[in-house]
Amino acid sequence: MWTFLPLVLAGLMGAAGVALAALAAHTAPGAGLDGASRMLLIHAVAVLAAGALAASGRLWNAAAHLATAGWIVGGVLFAGDITLRALTGHKLFPMAAPTGGTLLIAAWLIFALAAAVSRRS
Repeated sequence: MWTFLPLVLAGLMGAAGVALAALAAHTAPGAGLDGASRMLLIHAVAVLAAGALAASGRLWNAAAHLATAGWIVGGVLFAGDITLRALTGHKLFPMAAPTGGTLLIAAWLIFALAAAVSRRS
């Protein structure tokens, strides 16, 4: 069963992505916020797509949930660390952005696995 929580979080990621794009353009040009914005926007759409594919039975549900969790947590860590650095000069925690990026990559690999397994079924 696909729950509403990933959909709500995708909406929040999308809103944060647009807000960071505005900050990047008007407040802190060149501080990396444009990259953080893109990561949130792209992965918000990925969460929505995975949810739709899982709900339609075209994607292995358990792996879709795992991929969406990776995209959400990875996006928050990556964008959160970059945003905090740009606006305050402090890190979220050591290696937060690389950890988030690694989670994003792993989630895409899990999504690929989910698609491959679903295709075989």
